[in-house]
Amino acid sequence: MKQFTKKLGKGLIVSFVLLNVVVLFHAYKFTHFYDPGEIVVKKQADKTAWDISREILTGANFAKQPNPEPDSTFRVTYLTSNDGLKLEAWERTVPGARGTVAIFHGHGSKKSSMLEEAAVFSALQYNTLLLDFRAHGGSGGNTCTIGFYEAEDIKLAYDHIAAKGEKNIILFGASLGAATITKAIFDYSLAPAKVILDMPFASLSDAVKGRLKIMNVPEEPLGTLLTFWGGTTHGFWAFNHNPYEYARAIKCPVLLQRGRNDARVTQSETEKIFRNIVSAKKLVIYENSAHESLCKKETAKWTNEITSFLQQ
Repeated sequence: MKQFTKKLGKGLIVSFVLLNVVVLFHAYKFTHFYDPGEIVVKKQADKTAWDISREILTGANFAKQPNPEPDSTFRVTYLTSNDGLKLEAWERTVPGARGTVAIFHGHGSKKSSMLEEAAVFSALQYNTLLLDFRAHGGSGGNTCTIGFYEAEDIKLAYDHIAAKGEKNIILFGASLGAATITKAIFDYSLAPAKVILDMPFASLSDAVKGRLKIMNVPEEPLGTLLTFWGGTTHGFWAFNHNPYEYARAIKCPVLLQRGRNDARVTQSETEKIFRNIVSAKKLVIYENSAHESLCKKETAKWTNEITSFLQQ
């Protein structure tokens, strides 16, 4: 009996260690973006059984998505973070501007993915600034912390706009961009005129579980382990990275939006954030959208909601 107990104990320890090794690989891959050309990232349809098995064990590779050359209406600007990273932004001005909208993309995306949204703001006579987060698009770095250190990127964009004398600054973000806006306001006491949040996650734990859900793998204990190692390896306690708590610091009007069919960010997460917003607020649900660009999916409704919110 004692030998069986010892073997069982050793087996459990070995299993626990191996599980954590696998989770560490996944945490690294999820928060690391390779430079273009550094690795080959296959499309899902092109992956072999070995590719899929390897991803299950070590995680999927992510490469930075390069932006196309901006058209002549944009001016390229570089902002520098405290740790020396160069962040690439595109700026567009319009005659008789009513203010400036700073636009922030989602995890693994790039600023050019937000051009349709930027066009709507330009048509409403707002200047726009589109920023690549660190480790994304044309910006420096390879580490993404799912909004923790990226909050500084938003502050840099905000300060850059404010330095020009702009008083009417609107912050707009989708998914990671939206969640990071809440942290930037909380960390740096930013005072935008208005905030638009499309599909923010309520907490990093929720974001991890949402990703596991769409991968069709168990949310626990993997979710807890991924959250722990994802934060620990980058020097922060990930269980305290909670946009729903940061939202209490927002003092300006907020437009919060989500797709009804969003499998990654749940309705309860959105409602949790909404309840904690103490300023004037509006929640809009897009009946035909999932976790995707609400602007592209339901253009007319998104444009109408944005127009109404900005005109209030």
